Amino acid sequence: MAKEEFSRTQACATKTLYAVMQEMSRRGGSIPAKEIYPWVDSNVELTDWEKEPAGKMKYIRWTNSFQFYSIDYQKAGFIVKKNGSWYITPEGEKVLKKSPKEVMNIARAAYKEWKKAQVVEIPTEEELNDETAEKDYSMSLDMMESDAREGIKKYIISKGPYEFQELVAALLRAMGYHTPFIAPKGKDGGIDIIAYLDPLGAKTPRIKVQVKHKPDTAIGPADVRALSGVLKTGDIALFVTSGTYTADARNAATTNDKFIRLIDGELFIDMWQEYYDKMTDEDKNRLPLKRIAFLGSNE
Repeated sequence: MAKEEFSRTQACATKTLYAVMQEMSRRGGSIPAKEIYPWVDSNVELTDWEKEPAGKMKYIRWTNSFQFYSIDYQKAGFIVKKNGSWYITPEGEKVLKKSPKEVMNIARAAYKEWKKAQVVEIPTEEELNDETAEKDYSMSLDMMESDAREGIKKYIISKGPYEFQELVAALLRAMGYHTPFIAPKGKDGGIDIIAYLDPLGAKTPRIKVQVKHKPDTAIGPADVRALSGVLKTGDIALFVTSGTYTADARNAATTNDKFIRLIDGELFIDMWQEYYDKMTDEDKNRLPLKRIAFLGSNE
């Protein structure tokens, strides 16, 4: 990469990464990975050169530089990429008080320090080539992970309410619970699943589960309080949604005198992946996964 092109590429990443960190902070700490590119396209002033395709893979220049240097921001502890979303850390919030260029310089230094701890120092040109190859690999993994996560979400969204209810019951069975009651189609009676620790339901606690298949909706506190009202002695509650919860709903659950655990769409996917191998073939087929192993690291 020529010196001038290198300088322009880094300058592009400097402004786009800083802008996205500011947006994550404004949104309360995170942004779905799928929303980042459209947001930058609409909210950050990009030059014609930055919007051109380049390289062997013909990636748009700004997206390529953005992903490439985001590795530095991860090593600096400013951002975390997890489960198809990006999160700004407390350290990231602090550096937003600095200029975009200062943040980039800190991130670059952090990456170089991390790199020194991984391998013996090598000549500058070789080091640059090694860094490029390593970051290209990390970028590819990030993109594949994001695409895979998005595919799972779309699959869940395509399901009907009762199909999602069956997914929740399957997850509970994989966790070792018995699910003798799964609400049939019809009028919502408030409780969708009852799960027991033993086949007879003699042991406590018994879990009463409310399921909401509303992927585009944030569940409010009223629904959480309504679930609390049906709990009896020896009961605990689980509220599962394919969407999210408002801050007030989460507060209503944590401050309630009864145990209510909230599981949103992101956490549900995490748990499905975690317990997938413990499911029966029938339950796996409700949301089938294909595992692919990639070379990782021990850091």
